[in-house]
Amino acid sequence: MRRRLFVVLAALMLMAGAASDPSERLRDPAQETRARALFTQVRCLVCQNESIDDSDAELAGDLRKVVREQIAAGRTDAQVKTFLTDRYGQFVLLKPAFSPANALLWLGPFLAALAGLALLAGRWRRREATQDLSGEEETRLAALLDDEAP
Repeated sequence: MRRRLFVVLAALMLMAGAASDPSERLRDPAQETRARALFTQVRCLVCQNESIDDSDAELAGDLRKVVREQIAAGRTDAQVKTFLTDRYGQFVLLKPAFSPANALLWLGPFLAALAGLALLAGRWRRREATQDLSGEEETRLAALLDDEAP
């Protein structure tokens, strides 16, 4: 029985993650809720495919502290994101905003699909453009083939 309780408690501790450390939490529950929502939108710069909410990396912990400090200072979510992107670039956001600098990343897949469709359409047009031989051409072809026959 004790062993099961230990296993359940250990699993709960692992699921809670490093971001749930009570000493790091903001006193105001509304601010902590905002911070937690922002944690899921900010990329861990070490793990790169995890949010800072999911990451146990030291840098992710530092970023969580920065986000909490910004929220405690009364900044809006947009201001916190701007602060982070000014410091770390658009890469810090899991869903970066559309801008001329990253337009190719956003539009690239669509442009590649359009190019593929254009190539397919060109091939179909060329295939349809071939016509049957006229009577005169068939006669000339038959004569050429007869000349080559042994």
